[in-house]
Amino acid sequence: MEWRASESSPPIDKLVLHPNFCEILASKLGEIRMAVEELQSIIKRCQILGEQDFKEDDFGLFQLAGQRCIEEGHTDQLLEIIQNEKNKVIIKNMGWNLVGPVVRCLLCKDKEDSKRKVYFLIFDLLVKLCNPKELLLGLLELIEEPSGKQISQSILLLLQPLQTVIQKLHNKAYSIGLALSTLWNQLSLLPVPYSKEQIQMDDYGLCQCCKALIEFTKPFVEELIDNKENSLENEKLKDELLKFCFKSLKCPLLTAQFLEQSEEGGNDPFRYFASEIIGFLSAIGHPFPKMIFNHGRKKRTWNYLEFEEEDKQLADSMASLAYLVFVQGIHIDQLPMVLSPLYLLQFNMGHIEVFLQRTEESVISKGLELLENSLLRIEDNSLLYQYLEIKSFLTVPQGLVKVMTLCPIETLRKKSLAMLQLYINKLDSQGKYTLFRCLLNTSNHSGVEAFIIQNIKNQIDMSLKRTRNNKWFTGPQLISLLDLVLFLPEGAETDLLQNSDRIMASLNLLRYLVIKDNENDNQTGLWTELGNIENNFLKPLHIGLNMSKAHYEAEIKNSQEAQKSKDLCSITVGGEEIPNMPPEMQLKVLHSALFTFDLIESVLARVEELIEIKTKSTSEENTGIK
Repeated sequence: MEWRASESSPPIDKLVLHPNFCEILASKLGEIRMAVEELQSIIKRCQILGEQDFKEDDFGLFQLAGQRCIEEGHTDQLLEIIQNEKNKVIIKNMGWNLVGPVVRCLLCKDKEDSKRKVYFLIFDLLVKLCNPKELLLGLLELIEEPSGKQISQSILLLLQPLQTVIQKLHNKAYSIGLALSTLWNQLSLLPVPYSKEQIQMDDYGLCQCCKALIEFTKPFVEELIDNKENSLENEKLKDELLKFCFKSLKCPLLTAQFLEQSEEGGNDPFRYFASEIIGFLSAIGHPFPKMIFNHGRKKRTWNYLEFEEEDKQLADSMASLAYLVFVQGIHIDQLPMVLSPLYLLQFNMGHIEVFLQRTEESVISKGLELLENSLLRIEDNSLLYQYLEIKSFLTVPQGLVKVMTLCPIETLRKKSLAMLQLYINKLDSQGKYTLFRCLLNTSNHSGVEAFIIQNIKNQIDMSLKRTRNNKWFTGPQLISLLDLVLFLPEGAETDLLQNSDRIMASLNLLRYLVIKDNENDNQTGLWTELGNIENNFLKPLHIGLNMSKAHYEAEIKNSQEAQKSKDLCSITVGGEEIPNMPPEMQLKVLHSALFTFDLIESVLARVEELIEIKTKSTSEENTGIK
């Protein structure tokens, strides 16, 4: 070895060596010899033994010595030992213990390129020579170890060796199932990228792993296709692949976002993954049309395996599949063209219900897209009321109401409102009537109730304009519906501020009815029920307004006094106490409440004025006739 000083090194005669330099160097060289010699000594002893004679101590000593060689960087010597043909039996039985230390070195970014090349050579040899059963378990343990961003690094490194090892095994179904389950468990820990930028960056490597996982699985699917035997092993392999496909439909595909097809659809990793997964389903004998249209039936024509016990997971997977097919159009050409839009809607409503029960933005958004896709195929007023006897046809609009009222994301709230209106438009008259009654009884939200009341008004208006009245929005049926609209939930004690949207909508509906329906015609039945409406709605509303205005005027007086003393105090608005509000802010809130009451009072006065004019006019007409 030639020793040379660098340009920045001091002259040789100026170098000051550690006083124990020679001893340290000798010690290090001795350690190198010790680690390698110890391994060679163990191997030499085992070479004369048959593999059945290897003892537990031999395995332990081999592992410790080999691990020391790896940790201390004696890779060249270790490579020579593994390549030696005489050591083939020893490496086959004991070498798998070295896979872990080698893989950890490969995952370490700090290693020199020259060292990494040697590590890769050692790793490849170990995969080629070692007992595949032991290797399988060892590789799966290594896949389970990492967390965070190291999960994808580990999977991408070990997938190809794992595939090679499984190909050597006889009981492939069990091994493939174990491998796919382990891989999916780790991938499910990674965050799913949401935006286009996140998908392109792929910080946690999920997109890369999805693509690699498809390449890992393909040979086993192809092997199943090529092997036409109906053996027990083949059936087990089908089951394992089916479970993997369903798990993949739930994670990551249930929450994954898809790029626009017009832009970079061809480079969309999740679209590619979804397309391949659906392709796998068809390849193993479970095409998605068969699964979608058998899902939910009492007698299923195919086996759901473990998913019978995991109905929630199965429901998520099936909903994800429906979205991929009907909204993203993946493999939609496999669907029979004869299926009617109403038939497809019926099957999709259960899946839409699943989406709307979740809280993730991307999942709710998919439910709304699937609902829109299904409803747009149907003509207005063509969805028969009998469909509301199916549970999901009522739970879906109730789910939309929850999104409208509870979701913190404005775009989803607005989209849900639009979808509820679209759904209402598709129902026939009796269906609309039934849904209105249901939502008025269950929504418990003033704004939603106001929206429903406005729809009732629209239906009455259309009915009155027709030559033939719609019985659901005129006469006795309408009066039954108005009983739910024209009343105060707690009489005069009702919180008018909290219910202001509903009360204003109810008053506007009543004003419309008084104007449009003459007492002599009484098409709506309003004039027959006017006494009940006055007792249950108008009079309690008068009393409630007087009480509410008095309360808020007193609060304003207190707030003005507090403003003079510059103290903080609490006020009660809409039945809730708002503490420690600055007096000037309190006054704004209180005056706003009073303005609302004044607005309600003015509409109420106009309604009562119209009623008086109409009844007086009718009375005069009747008197004149006499």
